[in-house]
Amino acid sequence: MRADPPLVAAERDALGAWLDYHRETLAWKCEGLTPDQLCARPIPSTSLTLIGLVRHMAEVERSWFRRCVGGRTLEDAPPIYYDRDTNPDGDFDDVDPSTVEADVATWRAEIAASDAVLATVGLDDVRHHAVWDEDLDVRWVVIHMIEEYARHNGHADLLRQAIDGATGE
Repeated sequence: MRADPPLVAAERDALGAWLDYHRETLAWKCEGLTPDQLCARPIPSTSLTLIGLVRHMAEVERSWFRRCVGGRTLEDAPPIYYDRDTNPDGDFDDVDPSTVEADVATWRAEIAASDAVLATVGLDDVRHHAVWDEDLDVRWVVIHMIEEYARHNGHADLLRQAIDGATGE
C-alpha cells in the first residue's frame, strides 16, 4: 500500500518513507494488468516493459543493498536476470508472461532483504563500492535508490498510459 511520506520526520524515517513510496509507486503502475500487458512493449522506440522495470529494480536492490551496503560478493549474491558478459540487459529483455508472478515475488524478496540490511547500518556508515573503487556512505546509497526508482517510475508512467490509458502521479 502506497503511503505519502511524512512532511516532518527524522532523516532516516523520511528517507525510508520516500524509498517505500517509490517502491510502491512502481507496484501501483503494474497493478491490475495481465502478465501479457506487463510484458508489452507499447512504445516503439524502446524495449522497456513494466515487468522489465520490476526485474531491473530487483537487480538494483540486490546490487546496492546486499552487495555494496551488506558486503556480499557477486558469488554470494549474483545477478538474478542478467550476465554482465553475455546478457547485460537480460533484466529488461528476457521478459516472459509465464514468469511475471515469480518476477514480482523476487522483487519483493529483494526489497525485504534490502530492508533487513538497512536495519543493521547507520546512514553515516561508509562502504566501499568495488566497481567504482570509491567510498560512499549509506545515506548516499538510499538517496541514489530513491532517485533510481523515481526515474524508472517516470518510465512506468509512460508505459502504463500507453498500455491502457491509466494516468496518475
